[in-house]
Amino acid sequence: MKVELKEYRNPEYQPGAGPVKRILWHVFSKMFIHSQLLVPVGLKLFILKLFGAKIGDGVMLKPNVNIKHPWFLEIGDYSWIGEDVWIDNLVRVKIGANCCVSQGALLLTGNHNFSKRTFDLMMGEVILEDGSWVGAKAIVCPGVTLKSHAVLTVNSVATKDCEEYQVYQGNPAVSVKMRTIH
Repeated sequence: MKVELKEYRNPEYQPGAGPVKRILWHVFSKMFIHSQLLVPVGLKLFILKLFGAKIGDGVMLKPNVNIKHPWFLEIGDYSWIGEDVWIDNLVRVKIGANCCVSQGALLLTGNHNFSKRTFDLMMGEVILEDGSWVGAKAIVCPGVTLKSHAVLTVNSVATKDCEEYQVYQGNPAVSVKMRTIH
């Protein structure tokens, strides 16, 4: 069955900013945030705050980080965002204090309902509680919380909440052991 393009709609989605702000963000992001240039971290964090992000002290933001909407982003004190991380935040993404989002990780807040002809957008916040760690190239799906000090290992996919002090691995990720901190 052929579905016409006009049937794909998401009338309930609100991007959180007007078109001028979104265009300005796109330009500034490409120049300073989603860039391979060695831009000072302080300047990157200033720009994110200018566009509405809530950023704590001592945050590290590595090169080439893709952030969809900074006005929906919160990052706690002393957290680390690695190279090539994609924060696809159509709604709020909250990263707690002392978290690590390793290189190439993907934090997703949106998906589509493939069972409907209209392919409606479905959204859910992503929350990384204090001390949690998203491994390199791991994916956190919409609506998922990594609870306090949870670990999602390299290339794993979190499709449901990860419990505190547990290490998760696989696709879909399952708990494989307790995280112990010495």
